[in-house]
Amino acid sequence: MYRIRAVEEEIARRYPEGKMRCPVHLSIGQESIPAAFAESVNTTDFAVSTHRGHAHYLAKGGNLNAMIAEIYGKATGCAKGKGGSMHLIDLAINFMGTSAIVGNSIPIGVGLALSAQLKGTNQVSCVFLGDGAVEEGVFYESVNFAAVRGLPVLFICENNLYSVYSPLSVRQPKGRSIAKMVEAMGLKVAIGDGNDVISTYNIIKHAVTEIRNSSGPQFLEFSTYRWREHCGPHFDNDIGYRTEQEFLEWQERDPLRCLEDDFKQMPSSVIKQFDEIKAQVTADIREAFELAESAPFPLQSEAYEGVYA
Repeated sequence: MYRIRAVEEEIARRYPEGKMRCPVHLSIGQESIPAAFAESVNTTDFAVSTHRGHAHYLAKGGNLNAMIAEIYGKATGCAKGKGGSMHLIDLAINFMGTSAIVGNSIPIGVGLALSAQLKGTNQVSCVFLGDGAVEEGVFYESVNFAAVRGLPVLFICENNLYSVYSPLSVRQPKGRSIAKMVEAMGLKVAIGDGNDVISTYNIIKHAVTEIRNSSGPQFLEFSTYRWREHCGPHFDNDIGYRTEQEFLEWQERDPLRCLEDDFKQMPSSVIKQFDEIKAQVTADIREAFELAESAPFPLQSEAYEGVYA
């Protein structure tokens, strides 16, 4: 959780320098879901994500140096500088990609689950999505296909209440539960507090275990909240689509601070270990940005290499 938070805060701090020339969608405030996911899956399991994918990439074990280099558009980036923030990928740990198109990665994750089922590999395919993605037709096609085929796929919905600047109230019928709607389509579902990392871990771990034991697809909906603007490094409460009061109430439920408060009740050895983690994370981030700034840009002659069409 701290690693994800610190990395994204450093991206936000440096972004105004103008060296990161791609859009960035930060997930500061939503760290407990990817952190719990990290402790629940294996390296061999698949994962796909969205335009807001930094946290998922890091949680799956993605290379921090390669991620920052990618955001800087450098040849050492995880997509060789061609994709930027919204197109992260690391085949070495089966993080199979993120996409700028809402809902676009959902059928990819389902297809990966189908491949695991056909090959009998006992892998689980995890599909991250936001609440806005359930308004895309491909979501329903994918869920239906997963249910019909009993695929080993876990849909993880991070419901942060907004699709860009539109709240759920103007996008979906009043009183609708996304999870209950999906349950009616034949999937086992669970709902959780996405700012409580321990309960989130228990829910994800249980679902992954059941799916690995051939229980079929599952859908998890976690409530959470992004602190910063939809796209970019700043805060945007001033533009009126959400209230300052709402923002402050969610900030009081900061998942990282809540966990740190729990640490205060633990032995000094635990607190010392967390301090050591912070120091290591700080060093890792400094190195990642230094390497990104010094790395070369891709050659123009390589523009079409590694591009699928």
